[in-house]
Amino acid sequence: MTEGDPGYRGGMSSTRVLILGGDGYLGWPTALHLSARGYEVALVDDFSRRRWHLEQSTDSLTPIRSLDERVDAWEEISGHRLQTHVGDICDADFLDGVVASFRPEAIVHYGQQSSAPWSMTSRRHAVETQQNNVVGTLNLLFAIRDHAPDCHLVKLGTMGEYGTPDIDIEEGFIEIEHKGRRDVLPFPKQPHSFYHLSKVHDSHNIHFTCRVWDLRATDLNQGVVYGIETEETALDERLITRFDYDQAFGTALNRFCVQAVIGHPLTVYGSGNQTRGTLNIRDTLQCVELAIVNPAEPGEYRVFNQFTEQFSVRELAALVQRAGHELGLDVEIAELENPRVEAEEHYYNAVHTKLLELGLRPHLLGGELVRSMLGVIARYRDRIIEHAILPRARWRGAPEVESDAARLARRYESGRANGARPVAAPEPVAE
Repeated sequence: MTEGDPGYRGGMSSTRVLILGGDGYLGWPTALHLSARGYEVALVDDFSRRRWHLEQSTDSLTPIRSLDERVDAWEEISGHRLQTHVGDICDADFLDGVVASFRPEAIVHYGQQSSAPWSMTSRRHAVETQQNNVVGTLNLLFAIRDHAPDCHLVKLGTMGEYGTPDIDIEEGFIEIEHKGRRDVLPFPKQPHSFYHLSKVHDSHNIHFTCRVWDLRATDLNQGVVYGIETEETALDERLITRFDYDQAFGTALNRFCVQAVIGHPLTVYGSGNQTRGTLNIRDTLQCVELAIVNPAEPGEYRVFNQFTEQFSVRELAALVQRAGHELGLDVEIAELENPRVEAEEHYYNAVHTKLLELGLRPHLLGGELVRSMLGVIARYRDRIIEHAILPRARWRGAPEVESDAARLARRYESGRANGARPVAAPEPVAE
């Protein structure tokens, strides 16, 4: 690829990178981002996310192509071929074979069930989450030890491992003084779901294998990701990544933007004062590449808190409401009984300096970006499955009485049946 070709970004690298979960929301654009820069990229996926959506009668807002079609389209546009391996990383023989044959210098691990609500839906969902995530990561650690011991593991973690302690959240480790002695220890974890618990188990297993096998690993404790397009996925409709807005897999800002376009009240859980770190999907790609270019040392387990800004849920809803009003949308905010068990009033201040020190240039959240998202969503509004938006998973189990979500759904459907004015779709706005 030369300057002027689609997808060219300069700074070419021949590093071999294996991406687990390469068909997913983040995995696919990461593959394109690295391929565009000359990395040799191979993907692994068993299409679990697609299967989980079929099971709950939901789908991506964006019409994503099959993996084979995507790979062919990328080769046509960029001249680069992505290797693909279809299989389950919980199958140790399959994963060993991939790692042994490809000999990766870096592995980016997205290959997990990533939804807290999905993990809390039932016993089966909790067990599948823990089996998929913990066993898959253990298989990966053994595969690295046995077939690629110098490989650098870049693991997508989550800020949800920390919970909401009443102290500042450090990047992975904290210096403790106890009875006159000091030590640097892993930061205490207070996860809020079976999904987040699985990520804590991953962190412990990865840290352990770095200590005993001299593996090298970077745990990217990521905040809540928003956004649809990256530089590469915007090159052609066939390259677009998935965009989830449903109650299980859709993050708050993405879900709010879909609700704004169709005239559905923005569903704020509880007081809306729950605060979390957030980042643009384009910054996820930056962070992953920065970790690859600046690898951990043998035996080193390091943690980067991967987010760029902190917002409360109510602040995100207000931002979407303002952007919607600017496009002529009638956007209402509705408070729902919180289906989760979490602190709604809490202290939250998380350190996130290490990636900035490595050169991260953040895309900050503002009205222009939200308007752009609303425009893209409007393009696909006929694909929105409205019954999928309201929460069904409840942390304490099924409610005995009609929930706020059920009442809101009845009110919304009643308004539609009575001829309520449809909400016009905004025109796409260039980012």
